Amino acid sequence: IVNIGNPGSGNRGNAIDALENAGINWETDIQAEGLKASEAAKMLQDGRIDAYFYTVGHPSGSFKEATAGRRKVKFIPIENIDKLLAAHSYYAKSYIPAEYYPNAANTTDTNTYGVKATFCTSANVSDDIVYAITKEVFENLEDFKALHPAFGTLTKESMLEGLTAPIHDGAMKYYKEAGLK
Repeated sequence: IVNIGNPGSGNRGNAIDALENAGINWETDIQAEGLKASEAAKMLQDGRIDAYFYTVGHPSGSFKEATAGRRKVKFIPIENIDKLLAAHSYYAKSYIPAEYYPNAANTTDTNTYGVKATFCTSANVSDDIVYAITKEVFENLEDFKALHPAFGTLTKESMLEGLTAPIHDGAMKYYKEAGLK
């Protein structure tokens, strides 16, 4: 039994993409469960599911809970990541550092993928405000990256790849000034 996420969730879509990338049909090849991510760690430790997908930044409280129980948990590396990235521009290569989950069975980092996030705002927000926010983040990127380990591999260039929303005029003004667009 594999939890792929509740119906309609981004987590479920990401899990289906990973399974299809591996040649696994989620409807016929596995017994798929549709739990919320918040339920999965306890269900795994209770033996009611065998595995779960969860698209989340690391370190994650859910994965810490999952790896802290009596059942030994192992992160499964995602194979053929380049194929997945070619099919879906909103994904990026990533890894799960082994030191984040010392109780997991993994002793080395686990290759995986992540979802690129897009910072969105209303088109009604003034160009000046969006310009100022964009400039603040990009010109203080090292400080921004220090806010959470999931931001650690960000670069100015990578932050402009795979965008899923139109670029606000205020952000575009900064990108052009900085020579990024």
